[in-house]
Amino acid sequence: MHDFREQRADTFETFAKVGRGVKLPKTSVVVFEFIAEEVETNWAAAEKALRAKGFRTTHAGDVLEARIGPIAIEAETVWQWERLATECVLPFEFYPDGWELAD
Repeated sequence: MHDFREQRADTFETFAKVGRGVKLPKTSVVVFEFIAEEVETNWAAAEKALRAKGFRTTHAGDVLEARIGPIAIEAETVWQWERLATECVLPFEFYPDGWELAD
């Protein structure tokens, strides 16, 4: 079973660390990365589920990227989208591997 509390804590910790000395933009596109755990992963279904929630998707190798935004760059806002994306892909054997602000 996936531990959403730990994932949320990681996101908030990232904001606490990055917030020291780095000026974050007010809004940005955020890219969430997910790793396929199975060789026979259903990429199309996972991407369809993400797109239905407003994400733009791409993938290469065993990494699925889900982009959203621009959204407010605040811990709670990023977490809400991260949780939604994670909920979309867990049934298809994808697991979160972090997020970043798009260039």
